[in-house]
Amino acid sequence: MSKTAKAAGKKKHEHVAAYVFTLPGMFLLLAFLGVPILYTAGYSLFRYQIVRPDDIVFIGLQNYLKLFADAKFWLALKNTVYFTVLVVPAQCVLALALAMLVSSKFRGVSIFRTMYFSPQLTSMVVSSILWIVLYNANPNTGLINSLLVNLGLEPINFLTNEKTAMNSIIFMSAWQGAGYQMMIFLAGLQGISRDQYEAASVDGANKVQQFLYITLPGLRGTIKYIVMITMIQAMKLFTQPYVMTQGGPKDSTRTLVYYIYTQGFQQGNFGYACSIATVFFLIVVIMSLSMKRLIADNG
Repeated sequence: MSKTAKAAGKKKHEHVAAYVFTLPGMFLLLAFLGVPILYTAGYSLFRYQIVRPDDIVFIGLQNYLKLFADAKFWLALKNTVYFTVLVVPAQCVLALALAMLVSSKFRGVSIFRTMYFSPQLTSMVVSSILWIVLYNANPNTGLINSLLVNLGLEPINFLTNEKTAMNSIIFMSAWQGAGYQMMIFLAGLQGISRDQYEAASVDGANKVQQFLYITLPGLRGTIKYIVMITMIQAMKLFTQPYVMTQGGPKDSTRTLVYYIYTQGFQQGNFGYACSIATVFFLIVVIMSLSMKRLIADNG
């Protein structure tokens, strides 16, 4: 048998092995993601009340017509986009700053890495409850307002004022999630050769110039990945508003996922909730593809 035939046979076996190893993952992906998506899209065409599960009526696109005329849906979409637009850059910048800090070699750096990553290991519910206490409007119990009063400032109603509630959740979310992105940035920083920094230093480049012309280009792929996953996670915001504000005040923190939950499980409008979930899925896909295209064009 010729070397060409042997190489072709080996390549064929490698392809077969690749399919065999990926089949379990593909099956699980189809079972737990593909099938639920199809069921959700199907139920969105029905009037389906959870309290009357036997009373399922096909109504076509009426749920979607109702959705696009629903002011609360548009408000939830606006809140979700607002949260995403602000929290993604804030979280990514904070994570990069922390990664650069802990990438330096100094005594006890591992302690700081653990401290900055520890919020990611804490349940989001627990973190939300912790920040409820920190944001408490009573200066006697709220740590932040206690500090403001001691500085001679007025206490702030962080979670009960519609102008500050979502911004307070954004700040808390950036703090909670930055640890995960920090570890990814840290891995990216370790992949940049130190020789580049040494050569730039010899050529007279300062720290800012090294960051702009060595660090950022070296982290281009890492930044693309982190921005994408952070945006998708931000669009799924639910736990913080659910625990901290219950969607208030005046629906200022009600997001799309929270609205799906209230319609489907609190009010029992399962068919309508499925229509919102279907539109939400399409929005996330479109935004992800647009972000990928934008990053690719600028990369």
